[in-house]
This record gives sequence, C-alpha cells and structure tokens, in this order.
Amino acid sequence: MKVFDLKEMEPEEKAEVFYNADEFKARLIDLQAGGQIPTCEMNLYVLFYVIDGEVKVTVNGEEKKLDDGNCLVTEPATLSMKTEEGAEILGIQISKR
Repeated sequence: MKVFDLKEMEPEEKAEVFYNADEFKARLIDLQAGGQIPTCEMNLYVLFYVIDGEVKVTVNGEEKKLDDGNCLVTEPATLSMKTEEGAEILGIQISKR
C-alpha cells in the first residue's frame, strides 16, 4: 500500500504519472488559467476528478462543465479539456479488458 499526499506534490510532480500499474495510471493535472489539454484519442477508459477549479471537457463532441468535486468517467473516446481560471484534476487511465 502506498499513500500519496496530492496537496504536497511539487508542480513538476503533478504533470507526471505518480502511480503506474498494468491496469491503470494516475496523475495529478495542474492546469493554469487559460490552460488546456488538446484534443486526443484515448483508447483507455478515463476518470477525471476535479479537486479544485472548473473545467470544460469535450468527449466525442459533447461538452460538459465540471466543478470542484465533480467526477467524469468515459469509455475510450476523443476528448479535450480547458479551463479559464485554472484547475487541479486527478486523472486516471484504466486499461480496457
């Protein structure tokens, strides 16, 4: 068992995968004001949990707003994300079986 203190991670650690297993990867995404994740094809299931801030996520052309405490889970899809004010998000990629 390993415990990660997400609040204490340094900025350079936040962009990196902090847990990597065959079945899933976890990373802390720190988007600055005006930041974005460009459109990408994900061949894995993805879970995004907004720790702080607000983001707009587009999945297969459908846009949703996510606020603090919101969680999005999606099957493999085309997705992108953007924020106006900045946000901190936990992102987990889960392998397809």
